Amino acid sequence: VQLQASGGGLVQAGGSLRLSCAASGSVFSIRTMGWYRQAPGKERELVAVITSAGSRKYADSVKGRFTISRDNAKNTVDLDLHSLKPEGTAVYYCILSDLEYDYWGQGTQVTVSS
Repeated sequence: VQLQASGGGLVQAGGSLRLSCAASGSVFSIRTMGWYRQAPGKERELVAVITSAGSRKYADSVKGRFTISRDNAKNTVDLDLHSLKPEGTAVYYCILSDLEYDYWGQGTQVTVSS
């Protein structure tokens, strides 16, 4: 399974971005897809995940500002980021979890300027 993430960039505080991730390869029995992020000097943390049934989980720090969505037919997951804050600066990683493994994308940089 390969994950290709896109959509990162530089944005001013208060701005918006959309991150997209597409899975390819032998994709079967996906449980969840989602996004984590890792800021410089910090551990990787969950941002948002979504199950095949559409249940969503968000980090408290992004609730009400970020929205995760997925297309089960296309094996894609998107993350809409709104009202971005400088503390949102990080590398954002796409993740796909099936019955056995977690697969990670290469990461896309999001930089929020103040």
